[in-house]
Amino acid sequence: MFVYNVKVNGSKLFKGFFILMLAIIIFIVGIVIFKILNGAKNSSISESCMPKNKICTISSNNYTNVLKAVHDDIDNYVGMKINFTGYVYRVLDLKDNQFVLARDMIISSDFQSVVVGFLCECENAKDFEDNTWVEITGEVTKGDYHGDMPIIKVTKINKTNEPNDDKVYPPDDSYIPTSGIV
Repeated sequence: MFVYNVKVNGSKLFKGFFILMLAIIIFIVGIVIFKILNGAKNSSISESCMPKNKICTISSNNYTNVLKAVHDDIDNYVGMKINFTGYVYRVLDLKDNQFVLARDMIISSDFQSVVVGFLCECENAKDFEDNTWVEITGEVTKGDYHGDMPIIKVTKINKTNEPNDDKVYPPDDSYIPTSGIV
């Protein structure tokens, strides 16, 4: 039988462990700072909604940021031309020529969602059934639906397939859900 006598220097072991933990913490903090700065750079509405041919294209990444900005300051966006994709959603008190071009916004970690979108007016709105995915181009106007509301006057509408990124997430800044489901 062999007996080994291993002598462990406690202070060297502690120093090594401390340096390893410090390196891991610095690495994690570096990643977090990078993600925060990179996210802040990518989330600005002016950069994320760059107009092409004077038409602002709204994507899944900037959908709720643009939606919130337009609802918060309608007058500043009146006349802006936008293009985006969503599904036709109606509530009982809409006119025949109106629908909401909607997306499902995830509001909790267990993927509960609420419907969000822009109220749209279109001459041939009746031609599109609920839950039909469409791409629209239109102009932001100020209208009235239970108070001041941005309304998109649709100039072009086409049926399309449901996109792979059909869900959207709350705006980047301090979003407070209005639903009782949290």
